[in-house]
Amino acid sequence: MEQIRGNKLKHRKINIFIISHIISIIILFEGLFMLPALLISLIYKENISGDFMRSILLTLCIGAVLNITTRKYRFAEPGVRESLVIASFGWVILALFGAFPYLATGSIPHFVDAYFESMSGFTTTGSSILTDIEALPKSILFWRSLTHWIGGMGIIVLVIAIMPFLKITGMQLFSSEASVVVEEKISTKVRYVARNIWMIYVGFTIVETILLLFGGMPLFDSICHSFATVATGGFSTKNTSIADYSPYIQYVIIIFMALSGINFTLHVLGLRGRIKQAIKNQELHLYLKVIIGVGFILTFILYNSQQITFEKAFRDSFFQVVSVITATGFATADYLIWPIQGIILMAFLMLVGACAGSTGGGVKVIRHVINLQYLRNSIRRVLHPNAVFNVRYNNKVLNTGQVASVMNFIIIYYGVVVAGTFIMMLLGNNWSTSFGSILTTMGGIGPGFGLVGPASNFSMLTDSSKYLLSFSMLLGRLEIFPVLSLFTNWFWRT
Repeated sequence: MEQIRGNKLKHRKINIFIISHIISIIILFEGLFMLPALLISLIYKENISGDFMRSILLTLCIGAVLNITTRKYRFAEPGVRESLVIASFGWVILALFGAFPYLATGSIPHFVDAYFESMSGFTTTGSSILTDIEALPKSILFWRSLTHWIGGMGIIVLVIAIMPFLKITGMQLFSSEASVVVEEKISTKVRYVARNIWMIYVGFTIVETILLLFGGMPLFDSICHSFATVATGGFSTKNTSIADYSPYIQYVIIIFMALSGINFTLHVLGLRGRIKQAIKNQELHLYLKVIIGVGFILTFILYNSQQITFEKAFRDSFFQVVSVITATGFATADYLIWPIQGIILMAFLMLVGACAGSTGGGVKVIRHVINLQYLRNSIRRVLHPNAVFNVRYNNKVLNTGQVASVMNFIIIYYGVVVAGTFIMMLLGNNWSTSFGSILTTMGGIGPGFGLVGPASNFSMLTDSSKYLLSFSMLLGRLEIFPVLSLFTNWFWRT
C-alpha cells in the first residue's frame, strides 16, 4: 500500500521543450507588438528608429530560433506544472525583452532601471524610475504605455485565443494565469472566453480614446492614456499624470478605471444580454459600495480641510479612490498631504484591490466577500454552536476547501507584505518607504507611501531594492502561489 501511495505522489517529468515552445510564441508576439512603436518613431522622425529596429530584430530572431528548435512540440498540451512555469517565466521573459527598446535607444541606459520599468509596465503596476517623462521620445512613451495594454489582459490569454490555430486547448495555461477564485460559467471552451474578453478589452480602449479626443486631448496622448486606463496600469505621458487635464477628461478616466476594475466575465455576460445575472454579482456589489462609501467620506474630509470647491473635492476623492482600488495609479492629487484620515483610507483601499478576473490587482474584492462571511459565521457559531452556517457566493455554497484557500491566500499575502517590508528596511530604506513600496508593487498600484508617493518615483532606490520590487510585482500579478510553488522541492520532484 505504501509503495502504491508513494507512486501516486510522483509527478511526470517537466517537459522543458513544451515550455520553451510556448514561451517562444510569447517572444514572437512581443516582437510584433514593438512594430507600432517603431512606426511612431518614423512618423515623428525620431533619430532612434534604427535602435528600435535592432530591438525588434533581436527579439524576433531569438523567438524564431527558439520556436523552430522546439517545433515538434507545437501540438503538445502543457500540464499543470508546465503551465505554472510558463505563467511565471512568461512575465520574466516579457519584462526582459521589453527592456530592450529602453536600453537600445538609451532612454533608460541602466539595465536594472530598464527591467524595473518594463516589469512595471507588463504587470500593470505603474511604478516608475523616470524623473522626466516628457523628455522621452514619443516612440518610447508609446512602447511604455503599450506594455500596460499587453500585460493588462495577459499576453498568455492572447496566446490562448489563437490556440485553435495551433490545435491546443490552452485550458491549463488559462487556469494558471487568470485570477478568478469562483468562475462565472460562460463557455466550456476557454478560447471563446478569451476572444470575448479581448473584444471587450479592445472596445473599451477605442471608446475611451474617442471620448478623450472629444475632451481636447491629443490623439497620441489619448491612445496612451486609454492603454493605461483599460489595463489599470497608470503610466502617463505627462510628468503631472492626469492632474493638468480638464475635469471632463478626469471623469472619463474615472469611469473607465471603474469599468476595468470589474470582472471581465461580467462584461461578457452583459454583452450577451444577461445583464440581470451580471448585476446580481456579490463581488460587484461590494466593489461599488466601497467606491461610493469611501469616495463620499473623502469628499467631505477634503471639502472641510482644504480651500477647494465641493466639486473639486468630489472629483479628487473619487478619482483617487477609483485609481487606488483598481490599482491603476493615475493621480490628480498627492494624497500624502491630505489629512491623516484620508491617508489611512488610501492604505485601506490598497489592501482591498479590484475584482477577480479584472485587469486590476490587490487581494481582490471577492476574497473579502468570502472572508467577511466566514468571520460573520464564526461570530454566529459562538451564539449557536450547534448550528450549521455556510459561506455562499452568488447563492452557491462554497466547500471548506474553497474557503480555506481564500483565507490562506489573504494570510500569505499580508505575510509577504510584512516580510518584504522587513527586507526593504534591511536594504537601507525607511519603514514608510519600505511598506509603501512593497504594498504598492504587490497590489500593482504604482505610487505608495514615503519616498515613493504620488509626487515622486522609485529612482532613488538602490539596485537591490529595485530587483526585489520587480519580484514583488511578479508575485502580485500572478497572485503569489504560481511563483512560490517554483521554489519548493516537491514541484521539481519527478
